[in-house]
Amino acid sequence: MKWKKLGLIWTPPANLPWAQTHATLPIAHVSASDRWWVYLGCRDASGKTQVARVGLDTTMLPDGIPSVFHVDAEPVLSLGEPGTFDDCGAMPSWLIQVGDELWLYYIGWNVSGTVPYRLSIGLAISDDGGATFRRHSIGPILDRNVHEPYFVTTPCVLRDGKRWQMWYVSCTAWREIGGRLEPAYHVKYAESSDGIAWTTTGVSCIDLGDEYAVARPCVFRRDDGYAMLYSYRAVLNYRNDPACAYRLGYAESNDGIRWARMDESVGIDRSASGWDAEMIEYCWLQQFADETYLLYDGNGFGRSGFGIARLLA
Repeated sequence: MKWKKLGLIWTPPANLPWAQTHATLPIAHVSASDRWWVYLGCRDASGKTQVARVGLDTTMLPDGIPSVFHVDAEPVLSLGEPGTFDDCGAMPSWLIQVGDELWLYYIGWNVSGTVPYRLSIGLAISDDGGATFRRHSIGPILDRNVHEPYFVTTPCVLRDGKRWQMWYVSCTAWREIGGRLEPAYHVKYAESSDGIAWTTTGVSCIDLGDEYAVARPCVFRRDDGYAMLYSYRAVLNYRNDPACAYRLGYAESNDGIRWARMDESVGIDRSASGWDAEMIEYCWLQQFADETYLLYDGNGFGRSGFGIARLLA
């Protein structure tokens, strides 16, 4: 693959109390011939995250940068009730059309007493084309369990007839590094018959060992098999050393379970300067008008905003 970076699209303008910083985990829904709705995780001053919706005018594609024509004044998915799995944050992860509904698989955040946070996977459903979402349930649809004792997060969901497939991130350990607890995690696989009740397989799809963490799988079908874009970083010094920070990786699979890493084929990396010079992560692949686009985050885990690239080959 080879990508052409088109540029930065949007950073929160800080005039919304609930969306002061970050534009994390962009996912898109094409609603008209030239309009996309992009869902993002935006943080308030205390760091709590809610789901924002931004409207893009894409008439300047394939080579221009889409412009923002609308930002919702309120989050489309706000914080959960006190004591629930998403009372400290709700972040978008995957969007899928199910009949007349849009299903949003999202990440719920909790502050923990012994580690910085706990993450779980929730489901919210829209009956109005994505303008508002209601929770499928107060509790998560996938959470830590006997085989995954720390947390689960960032699901990617594909539907193949009656079979639903999920690639998600599972934390393998919290490690104390420089007086701070840091998580390590990898990509695992689950299946479902209805998209709600999931059976985890225990299969590790992308695992880089104890020295790296693998996040945000973005799986798509390619020829007779599957391909995956993902984010990976070192466990050490990833917050302050660009050489250790997030970048994108690439893998291919015949069955969606056993994967061959081909990171040298990803075709995109950090820029020499600017909003994505320190890290590049959390991507979403969008097909549109016979072209393929990549939405992704830059520096500061999305603090610098989200941008777009176009696939050249």
